[in-house]
Amino acid sequence: MAASSPATDLYIIDVDAHITEPHDLWTSRAPASLKDRVPRVIGSGSERAWIVDKDVQISTGNPASVIGKDGQKSRGTEFFGWQIEDVHKASYDMKARVEVLDRFGLFAQILYPNVAGFGSQNFMKVEDSDLRLACAQIYNDAMAEIQADSNNRLFPMALMPWWNIEQSVAEVLRAKDMGLKGIVMCSDPDSIGLPDLGEDAWKPFWDACNDTGLPVNFHIGASETSFNMFGRAAWPSNGMRRRLALGSAALFVENARVCSNLIYSGIFDRCPNLKIVSVESGIGWIPFVLESIDYEWIETGAQKEMPLKMMPSEYFRDHFWGCFWFERVAPTRLIDVIGEDNVLFETDFPHPTCLYPNVQDFIAEISVDWGETRKRKILQDNASKLYGIDLPG
Repeated sequence: MAASSPATDLYIIDVDAHITEPHDLWTSRAPASLKDRVPRVIGSGSERAWIVDKDVQISTGNPASVIGKDGQKSRGTEFFGWQIEDVHKASYDMKARVEVLDRFGLFAQILYPNVAGFGSQNFMKVEDSDLRLACAQIYNDAMAEIQADSNNRLFPMALMPWWNIEQSVAEVLRAKDMGLKGIVMCSDPDSIGLPDLGEDAWKPFWDACNDTGLPVNFHIGASETSFNMFGRAAWPSNGMRRRLALGSAALFVENARVCSNLIYSGIFDRCPNLKIVSVESGIGWIPFVLESIDYEWIETGAQKEMPLKMMPSEYFRDHFWGCFWFERVAPTRLIDVIGEDNVLFETDFPHPTCLYPNVQDFIAEISVDWGETRKRKILQDNASKLYGIDLPG
């Protein structure tokens, strides 16, 4: 069992990190009839690519890790050319990941995907709906194995086959039965012509999430609509480094739109136990957005269209959690406004902008004026309660 953090004497839970999927994640678990159709890597060197079925490319071979195999962090764009052999073993080997947790003084970590897209939207490039479902389910089976093998130190979130509402409901229930602690959802199913998440067609899905208690995690960039890192965020005249910087910054605040729509939809009046996590989006935007949606709710007469039981901002307290990592202003000045029960800590390892390697130094800096109760909630207890993670002792 891991020791608590030496800097805080707490069992710190990192609520957003990523797995660089090993090249055999799907093929080693697929039935024989699907081994040459599920996600797999073809090509060599920089020409590698993840494909599904015969030749449908869903991702490049880039491992989406900025931590080199020597432990040094890339602070430019050279990591775009890296392959799995070039990155730190803890990016893809989860035994090595647990060792990194111990090194950083972290007790547990919530994990999100890369290859499928942050909302499994990349699987929509595959025409065969049965194959798409198999891709999601095999991934979830692998994640359940990782959780068990880590002795409950790593907690991957289950992908949803969101292109089919009935299958999504079934996968929520299956994830719960497998012991997974939450799901990761596409933010914009309407982008492919499905009903949007506020429409009645999704009520069985929300009911399943409400009844199982599994948190619904909306990671930034969780749809073709919201993932615009190299789309409209930066002007074309910017170079690649500036485009990466501006695209990353713009991506963080995309979830303000998702959370606001969820509140305005009235979902929470129907599902009082529903829990939503805005992942990798920071927390500094939350007070302004809550204030603005309250103001516009009255200013536009929107309450006549959807008579909510409370003011929009009041739903945040009972149903939403935000995650921070590199921010300094919000964790030190805005916690009272946001609510210390609604804030979680993350590192985003091993992605660009991740906290690495001085995790404990950063925690000590931003929490210097926090009382012990606030430290315990934000770094440990909020995540433990939300995800149902048992702590030692």
